Amino acid sequence: MDPVVITALDQEGRGIARVEGKTVFIDGALIGECVSIEVVQHKRNHDLARVTEIHRASPARTTPPCPYFGICGGCSLQHLDPTAQVAVKQRVLEDALWHIGRVRADQLLAPIHGTTWGYRHRARLSVRDVAKKGGILVGFHERRSSYVADMKSCLVLPTRISNLLPELRALIARLSIRNQLPQIELSIGEDKEGPIDALVLRILAPLETADRRELEAFAAVHDVQLYLQAAGPASVQPLQVPGRTLSYGLPEFGLTLEFEPTDFTQVNAGLNRVLVRRAVGLLEPNPGETVADFFCGLGNFTLPIGRRGATVIGVDGSRSLIVRAEANAQRNSLAGIVRFAVANLFEATRDSIAEWGALDKALLDPPREGAIELVKALPEERLSRLVYVSCNPATLARDAAVLVHQRGFALSAAGVANMFPHTAHVESIALFTRG
Repeated sequence: MDPVVITALDQEGRGIARVEGKTVFIDGALIGECVSIEVVQHKRNHDLARVTEIHRASPARTTPPCPYFGICGGCSLQHLDPTAQVAVKQRVLEDALWHIGRVRADQLLAPIHGTTWGYRHRARLSVRDVAKKGGILVGFHERRSSYVADMKSCLVLPTRISNLLPELRALIARLSIRNQLPQIELSIGEDKEGPIDALVLRILAPLETADRRELEAFAAVHDVQLYLQAAGPASVQPLQVPGRTLSYGLPEFGLTLEFEPTDFTQVNAGLNRVLVRRAVGLLEPNPGETVADFFCGLGNFTLPIGRRGATVIGVDGSRSLIVRAEANAQRNSLAGIVRFAVANLFEATRDSIAEWGALDKALLDPPREGAIELVKALPEERLSRLVYVSCNPATLARDAAVLVHQRGFALSAAGVANMFPHTAHVESIALFTRG
């Protein structure tokens, strides 16, 4: 096969080329490169391929510093300069808005980005006992595989956590339930003393006394808080009474939000602070206004909006998160102007939204599936400004089409936040205005 030229990257970080009229997705290729490829899978509408030789490299190509890149599925873009990664994500967002939603932003916001290594404060690590690879493995899955990568470090985890991976492997190898412990969830908080590292062990069998002693000793030596999860999230219990409470701060707003180790919080705590600042700045909440924060979770945006003096209603489908959000409002002296409600926003209607009163502005931060029913149900009157925080450009674009073409909003601004450096994940923020 003749060499091909890469014209774009897809949302998984693969190069895209056209070969004899057919789209080919190519692992390891970057925009502008001329490469030879080997097709590894033929499909009806496209082919999957890998690079066998690079004839003309992108000037943005760089040497991945991680020895597991290409094997581990945690990162897909380490071979692309971090600045270029952000530019690619901005293009992915623009393309999705136009090709899916037929909308373009009046203004492209400057990208939000921060540190590119050691940024992950949340991670879900798989555990497997693989005799052929020397025993217990702890890490992310291999690329497009259910196998666990044989990794002893991870550059996107904080160094102290990366250094803990071999220790975790040795710990689990000593447990009687090592074959009944499939997952470890990392959750990092902070307080005035510094970071708080919590590890939630998913266990499928009760601990024996010797196992508990091993875990207690590990927690003491490595200064981590261990939790056990026997079933769903509600079953999580601390191995011992935690000495410190998981929390994160939004110092610009004078806020501290407490959370449980399996609660949703942003992976990148540093970037979250910048994202909250931008979202509140775009929303422009003012005293005397009523603002809704849909998919509010722990109150990550609700409480900062309240700090600016607006009356806020935070809505989420998770009762446990709403309980935590109410406690955070009380703890930060905002209970008087911030209130919360539990509701299934995927089934929102005009009547259900009207129950919370007339709204001047709104913020949406939905999961990957977006908020199509909610945007269809938003009130016609008064609502003049809407900020949409998205973790999926495709569903943002779909919902933007409804807001612009059916609901009378203009897409005033949009941009990306590099929440997950070295991955193809695109976090973005958009401002819609009307009237």
